[in-house]
Amino acid sequence: MLLGLWLPLAVPIYLFGDDPNTVNIITLLLLYVEFIVLVRFWGKWIDHQPKLLQHYGLRLNPENTWLLIAGLSWGCLSLLSLFALEAQLGWLAWYPDVTQFPQVILEGLAIALGIGFAEELFFRGWLLDELQRDYSYGIAAWVCSIIYAIAHFIKPLAEILRTWPQFPGLILLGLIFVWAKSVISPRSKKTTITQGNLGLPIGLHSGLVWGYYIISVGGKIQYSGRVPDWVVGIDQNPLAGLMGLVFLSAIATIIRKLAIAIKF
Repeated sequence: MLLGLWLPLAVPIYLFGDDPNTVNIITLLLLYVEFIVLVRFWGKWIDHQPKLLQHYGLRLNPENTWLLIAGLSWGCLSLLSLFALEAQLGWLAWYPDVTQFPQVILEGLAIALGIGFAEELFFRGWLLDELQRDYSYGIAAWVCSIIYAIAHFIKPLAEILRTWPQFPGLILLGLIFVWAKSVISPRSKKTTITQGNLGLPIGLHSGLVWGYYIISVGGKIQYSGRVPDWVVGIDQNPLAGLMGLVFLSAIATIIRKLAIAIKF
């Protein structure tokens, strides 16, 4: 249904649009607006859940707001710390563009929040909930994370083979976001896994994207070549390198301990 409603609007934009970036933004925005509209009908007619978005964990309350801010700060500062550590070790040099830095920070924040909101509502909201209706929490978490990783490899075969080292990192990242959904704020009295909050997953996801945007767009990164690409990341992508996996493993360990009542 989503595809049927989206294609008649997206195809003309793809055919007649001049700027590829603008075309991608507009078509993706249309896709997610239609998804949010359709999923509300899905909840009412199929799941008999009139407040489906709240059930997914998308709630406007102090707890979710606190978790969103905490995740945003944690994700951004963690990724910036990773690059700072690599620079300290002499593995890379970063030359920031000071003149455009404030603009990059604000643009990056807006883009990161949009990506974090859209992907978390889809994967850790709708998809995870659908899987949990038929499978145990552990199976649902792994399947959701694997599908999340596969979704990032919808590209030509040659590109898939070249960038495959980031696949394990994407699975681990997906698990982190699933576990983060069941982390509760210290101010909260009680939260269940099924009715967790999306505040922390959206915040963490957005924070990581924000930090990467600041580094990659706000200046020039030049690797020294002292260590191979598989250490720092293929194509300057931390997910495709050993350091990135170590960094994600540390976050996963902390999130796993903070999450409530997780059993595999």
